[in-house]
Amino acid sequence: MFFVKITAMVAGLALAAVTAPATAAPAVLAHHAPAGHRVTLAHPAPAGHRVTLALPAPAGPYPVGTLAVRLVDRSRPDPLVRSEPYRELMVSLWYPAKDTGRTLPVAPHMAPLAAADWDRHSAPPMGIAAGAVDWAATPAHARVGAPVDRRAGRLPVVLFGSGDGGPRTLGTSLVEDLAARGYLVVTVDHTYEADQVEFPGGRVARAVPLPKKLTPRVIAKLLARHSRARLADMRFVLDRIAALGHGHGLGEEAGQLPAGLRGAPDLSRVGVLGQSLGGSVAAQLVHDDRRVDAGVNLDGGYVGRVAKTGVAKPFLQVAAEAHTRASEPSWKSFRDASTGWKRELRFAGAAHGSFTDLQVMLPQIAAALPKVPAADFIGTIDPGRSVSAQRAYVAAFFDLHLNRRPTRLFDTPDARFPEVSLIP
Repeated sequence: MFFVKITAMVAGLALAAVTAPATAAPAVLAHHAPAGHRVTLAHPAPAGHRVTLALPAPAGPYPVGTLAVRLVDRSRPDPLVRSEPYRELMVSLWYPAKDTGRTLPVAPHMAPLAAADWDRHSAPPMGIAAGAVDWAATPAHARVGAPVDRRAGRLPVVLFGSGDGGPRTLGTSLVEDLAARGYLVVTVDHTYEADQVEFPGGRVARAVPLPKKLTPRVIAKLLARHSRARLADMRFVLDRIAALGHGHGLGEEAGQLPAGLRGAPDLSRVGVLGQSLGGSVAAQLVHDDRRVDAGVNLDGGYVGRVAKTGVAKPFLQVAAEAHTRASEPSWKSFRDASTGWKRELRFAGAAHGSFTDLQVMLPQIAAALPKVPAADFIGTIDPGRSVSAQRAYVAAFFDLHLNRRPTRLFDTPDARFPEVSLIP
């Protein structure tokens, strides 16, 4: 698992030698304890006493629908496993839906086989013993295959990318809220980089094993390789969403689409949102793809060219408490080079994992399993306040730049969100 094994080479949440000069802010999800902290794994919970979790309900006015889709890009071999003749991805679409009551199933946070693999391989390095949590039992709030609510009109599109090694599901709390506010959000799993990707038919693709020797140079090459693969993935997914916006299907693997989804995406309004490495790729996509209008980076260092070129379009940088332009040189070079609308926020008490669903999941786990070191991953910020602030600022950003809805949220500090500072 990349974001765990890599910690043998980095101190705390720092990641050395991602760009030149070295970047200190994490470009990986970093499910690990800080340097010097030794994680003690909890004993497995007794049978019948597994911890179950809940995600916060979206705050937008619409119910939410969702659809998981396998997409195949036959124009290129897989960039991470060269023996694979084409690239295949799993994506989920989240959108404002008609209220279907209880007639359609609620989507799970994690698909069952992916949840089982997460339990065995991804949870233990966080101090959560295999079998202690019923990861497959966590529900989202979206109804699978629900028809699109036509009252929302044509839908602005937001692509979402997780941190390196993280599955697309770890942004669900933020993604569902955007969908409930009238956006079509597309979450993307980057196959063979994400710890686990479950495909239809019961197949799980696991991440490519890491080299045995992880030096800063090797880490930098891996992140650059993952960044290039992700960028091509995102552009391919955007191509398929553009086809959907023109009334076509998503491709040969899409199957039947929910009513109203064809023609719903509005490709004149496109944003991209990413956490950690996903945030760096978001910036590169804003820079490279003329279809993308605005982007948000949730606590990621910048990898590759965009660290020096910046962007000429609206961009929002969100930081955990410990991460600054002084500690993360790529943030300073990116900001200095960027010529579009730009703002930077810092969340007091937040850590790198605060900008994922771990923000709300780990406190629930730690309440039942006190030895789980939740604060190592999500800091000390109040989880509910953290999620509320993230939702408010991300939605206000996209409302401003994709929907032309004015806001003063980025002008001065807001008393509703005292943990959030505007960084000049």
